[in-house]
Amino acid sequence: MRVMPMKRKPRLGIQGPVVAWQDPWGKEASDSVMRTGTGSVCPSQDPRPEPQAFIRALQELQADFYVHHALPGMQGYKELLEDVAGAGLDICLGNEYGNINGPWVEGTNRYDLPDDALAQAAASGRCIGLLYDEPEHLQINAAQYRKDGWFPHWGLTDGETLERSRLGVESAVRGRVRHVGDAMNRAGRNPGAMPLISEQVFPTSFHTYARAGMELCPKIMKESFQSLQLSTALGAAKQYGRNMWICADLWGPDTGAWFTRFHGFPGHSPEEFASALRMGYWMGPSHLFVENADVLLRSTGEGFTKTEFGEVWLEFVKSYVPGHPLRWHHSQADPDIVIIHSDDSNYGQNERLFGNRSSDQESIARSQSVFTIWHLLSRGRIPAYGSCMHIPGYDFPRHELKREVSIERFPLEKGYIGSGRKPIHPLLYPVHNVLVYDGYVTGRQLGRPKLIMAGGSDLSDATFQALRQKAEDGAVVVIADWLLPKDCPADVRISGAKGLGQWLVTDDFLSENVREAVQPFLGDADCWMQRFGKEEVRMYARNEDGSELDFEIRST
Repeated sequence: MRVMPMKRKPRLGIQGPVVAWQDPWGKEASDSVMRTGTGSVCPSQDPRPEPQAFIRALQELQADFYVHHALPGMQGYKELLEDVAGAGLDICLGNEYGNINGPWVEGTNRYDLPDDALAQAAASGRCIGLLYDEPEHLQINAAQYRKDGWFPHWGLTDGETLERSRLGVESAVRGRVRHVGDAMNRAGRNPGAMPLISEQVFPTSFHTYARAGMELCPKIMKESFQSLQLSTALGAAKQYGRNMWICADLWGPDTGAWFTRFHGFPGHSPEEFASALRMGYWMGPSHLFVENADVLLRSTGEGFTKTEFGEVWLEFVKSYVPGHPLRWHHSQADPDIVIIHSDDSNYGQNERLFGNRSSDQESIARSQSVFTIWHLLSRGRIPAYGSCMHIPGYDFPRHELKREVSIERFPLEKGYIGSGRKPIHPLLYPVHNVLVYDGYVTGRQLGRPKLIMAGGSDLSDATFQALRQKAEDGAVVVIADWLLPKDCPADVRISGAKGLGQWLVTDDFLSENVREAVQPFLGDADCWMQRFGKEEVRMYARNEDGSELDFEIRST
């Protein structure tokens, strides 16, 4: 008799409002700070709810935890912790409002929760983590919010090599993780009781932050290429033994005939949201939450009403999750194809690697090789020059909405059609069971993939030797020529290793001989597959543009 694995339901959460109503605890103080990263102050649209009414709404939406961005002045903080704990909810505390408005840690554009606030959160017994909002973005694009100088999120890297820039960021992150752990220790808690979580829009730096001790939280939807985003985060979490959270972020590029709070909010249809929740769920995350509550709900002054997005969420938590038990965890991801590349922090901007304004051109050029690898593995569906839509060639429909509709006219009950532009954001970018590791991955961690593609700017000696062994064991290994040791013997450069596999050195991942070597491993052109243990998640397009998905679970 087959023994069925235990069920693994992720913890489900909801992040607080950003434009719709004043913070229930911070009240008027929340209107005095910028609450979105758009550069626009958006006046509250709905009546402010009382704290208990908001908590009841979270409970009715069956949230296990609440994600709250603390106001920089900490208004209402003590009452917030008391009310959330009293309701039996957990809380995750975020730093977005502080990042946008300050006060910043000296020499950075980063807001850290003060130590006394950490102690209060620990004393509540209900704080499950500290959410760092888009730290990779704010390290690379340091002037996004703070305008009085160049102050990257984890510190200045100008003038350093790429490797030293990466190590400098890693050291700063590790230091903050250690500081919070020490604060927990002083509060009589386990040092790991309040982990730092890196919530990311760009698929860069996952491995650096995981290596330094952070848990990972890729954003889905947004402007992401979903398979690239999730395969990268899955690989980093597996390689470094971290939890993987997922944020279903309703901010995005599109417009349509759906309830709309702000330009790009939501920038995805209710149907895409439904598919994205299921997609995130099947990745086996430890936690899954939605950003933000004010797309799910309208505050009326006499309670809340659900929008069409709220109905989608409720169907997901009340029907889909109980009806589709999850039998695996993200750490069981088992790839057929492995991409190895140093964590270079390039998403297609081709400058300021890890915030370094003096990044050298050779490192930048080599960092771009991963884009061509993804282009090849996705049969051309992912561009060969970037890893998300924040690159040339994408004109977002939300830009038209911003030009044509003033802030005072929001919310739009029936959304915005405007010139009739079609949405540009699909969920489906088919690839065949890929995970991404960095240049420090060991042979044991690699497991038994059939195809390994190694690019990026550099590679550790130990990983290089592990790749030779994998080729001897039967894998096809395609490696960039600049990653070979400078004193590499000619026979190794040509054949790599004696064995059952194939060793192919290239300076162009899109060359014909590489295409021929990779072709047998690409899988079904219309299917994105991810394997977890003995279970395969197969995703297919439900509609023409791939913004809605069908799912098939196969046991192997």
